[in-house]
Amino acid sequence: MASYAAPILCALFVWWFSTGVVLLIVGLPRRALPWGLSGAGVLFVAALYGLAVSSAVPSIAGAYFAFTCAILVWGAQEIGFLTGAITGVRSMPCPEGCAGFRRARYAIEAILYHEVALILSGVAVAAVTWDGENQIGTWTFVILWTMRICAKLNLFLGVPVLNDEFLPEHLRHLRSFFARKPTNALFPIVVTVATAATTLILALAMSAEASPFEATGFSLLAALLALGVLEHWFMIVPLPIASLWSWGLRARAPTVDRTAVSAVADDVALRVAARNRLKP
Repeated sequence: MASYAAPILCALFVWWFSTGVVLLIVGLPRRALPWGLSGAGVLFVAALYGLAVSSAVPSIAGAYFAFTCAILVWGAQEIGFLTGAITGVRSMPCPEGCAGFRRARYAIEAILYHEVALILSGVAVAAVTWDGENQIGTWTFVILWTMRICAKLNLFLGVPVLNDEFLPEHLRHLRSFFARKPTNALFPIVVTVATAATTLILALAMSAEASPFEATGFSLLAALLALGVLEHWFMIVPLPIASLWSWGLRARAPTVDRTAVSAVADDVALRVAARNRLKP
């Protein structure tokens, strides 16, 4: 069992640590963001090169390296999105009362560039690992992309817990496309299919015919997919998951409730005006 525990713990750590680092970079002062974006660009290229090299190495070390490089490619994309550098053609909130196809169109417009960038990144990952014996990096990216699409659809269709505190202030308009509902018809389908796929991949990892490379690689993939399922359950069960990355969110400047500030300012203005009227 120790041979399966190590990759599972590795996947858990990489998922937790990389998420925190992304949040830390996104929370930097706006003047420092160009440096963060430049670093993300360099990391993206380096990770693609690492995927190309590791694709020819079907070993335990190769599986770990490919998995980590795919996570780095994904993390670089997330930095571009959360900093607001790569979002979409629409930067306004969803209009009040908007529904149906119109709401879906506005939601797609709000994240269009990011979705296109993810598809192009997936094509790049597949291209540099094409015909390689080690495809763990490619499948890692596919799992991340698939589960993220499912998560976005569930947030759009409606879930009880939105966890929108992870969105920075400059992406606040995206929250208007989230819906808070008891659940939606897609959620149980996604969770069921993803859980079944996790079980199947884990069975492949534990198969007697699996080589050490396959056992490690499949364990990494199964753990990542299980974490994707867990993230979906976070949309149903209200848990303080932000505390897991409090060290990453600490750099973020506290958000200001503009409505509350405006109300206080109006109240002060009314008091001053009333006082002036009472003066002789």
